[in-house]
Amino acid sequence: FVHAALPSAISVPHLRGGVATMKAASLDIPTIELNDGTKHPMIGFGTYKVGFIPASASAAAAGAQQAGGTKVTARECVRAALDVGYRFLDCAEFYGNEEEVGLAIQDSGIDRKDLFLASKVWTDKIYQGKEAVRAQVEKTLRDLQTDYLDLYLVHWPVPGGKHVDAYKVLEEMKAEGKIRSLGVSNYAIEDYEELQDACSVPPAINQIEVNPFLYRRNTIEYFQKKGVQIQAYRALRDGKAFDHPLVVQIATKYSKSPAQILGRWCVQKNVIYIPKSVKRERMEENAAVFDFELDPDDVSELDKLTTQDNIQKFRELYEKCVIRDTPWADTDEGKKLVKVPVTYD
Repeated sequence: FVHAALPSAISVPHLRGGVATMKAASLDIPTIELNDGTKHPMIGFGTYKVGFIPASASAAAAGAQQAGGTKVTARECVRAALDVGYRFLDCAEFYGNEEEVGLAIQDSGIDRKDLFLASKVWTDKIYQGKEAVRAQVEKTLRDLQTDYLDLYLVHWPVPGGKHVDAYKVLEEMKAEGKIRSLGVSNYAIEDYEELQDACSVPPAINQIEVNPFLYRRNTIEYFQKKGVQIQAYRALRDGKAFDHPLVVQIATKYSKSPAQILGRWCVQKNVIYIPKSVKRERMEENAAVFDFELDPDDVSELDKLTTQDNIQKFRELYEKCVIRDTPWADTDEGKKLVKVPVTYD
């Protein structure tokens, strides 16, 4: 990836040719080139459970917040992230807060051309079909107060050909200029191969969970070899791994925080890193991952934290979520439609 300075309110050191330098009054964010030529920032701000917890989501990671409830508004959180210097905002229909995100963007006064806005269509609309998918993209455009999206993803590969039909709508909207780059999320290799046979515009992105505790090496390497870049959600594992002995040991070695170690591990895998926090100081801390490099031995040790139990938990989540919030959920018909087996590692 290459460095590209974006306007910001803070200063973060970075590496150029192995020498740390300071870019005044900017968050110096590297970019990675997508298969359509787009320059994609290597770090973004995640908006899931920011200001709002979707009613069908687990609130376990939200502290005192309750599902369907709110504490700090997404407008406030996103405005703070933009003030810190984040320019890539990772949004979604499911997150239930895109209107608030749009207000934060307007509050910031940042030029649209300096932002990288991404969103995703949820399983309910994917199941309902092409008209519902198109209507949802249009709603996101209105909510974010923009006439185009830099990136739009199919959130889960809903079976029965549904995800393929949804992607074809996105291809149409790309041709109309409403979407710049197309992608997918939570796709296994087999889902991608099904889509590849039917689409004319290859996905540029696959957003999946990536962290040392769920490092699906075969899947990541497959997509990267195909020219599909990986975005990582749960890169910081919702803060649940900050006290892991190995993470703490490596953090101490580099005089960095556990979050910075996990974030740096991610970008050294050439994986786009999407941390999230409702606290400004954490937003700043999470972004400071470009001024140091992990030794290969430390990366290898972190790689070993993935267990078969974690792979199995991912398998269970995948089989549930591809039909979640559709009439197929918790039905025998739905279970029969889910691809088995798929590549989970």
